[in-house]
Amino acid sequence: MVVVLLLNATYEPLAVIPQRRAMSLLLRGGVDAATDETVNVPGITSTISIPTVIRLRRYVQAPRRGVRWSRRGVLQRDLYTCVYCNIRAGEPRSGKLLTKSDFTIDHVIPRSRGGRNSWGNTVCACPTCNQRKRDRTPHEAGMTMHWEPKTPRVDYLVASGEVPKAWKIYLEI
Repeated sequence: MVVVLLLNATYEPLAVIPQRRAMSLLLRGGVDAATDETVNVPGITSTISIPTVIRLRRYVQAPRRGVRWSRRGVLQRDLYTCVYCNIRAGEPRSGKLLTKSDFTIDHVIPRSRGGRNSWGNTVCACPTCNQRKRDRTPHEAGMTMHWEPKTPRVDYLVASGEVPKAWKIYLEI
């Protein structure tokens, strides 16, 4: 299936859309080609060239949705890297290779002291660091955090697989 990158009028990536939707937008005149790179789509009588990147002619207000907190979301935000010792999934620790399932969620302000499950209070930690910190704040445990936990951005576009060359100037890759 051929997919096309849809940009806002300000050249901000909005979505990855199927070729059928791209064709519809092109035929109605709602978009312009933003690249010379095209994909050929076979039709009944001839083939049609569709640009791999199209841009809306009019600006649209893209909805911004809040990201709900989740354990999995925290681990992904921190790239399965311990905030205290910077060890990552796939790196050895004490002769054992750590996997994604080895990482835990640590509460900066412990739950026993009123700390909540929130983006600003939870971080990814390896089991060793999480046990060392116990029910203390990082300061009390003498541990420094390598980054500050923040709410992840929600205005990003997820593209998987092989990304076409023409998309790379519009996406942060």
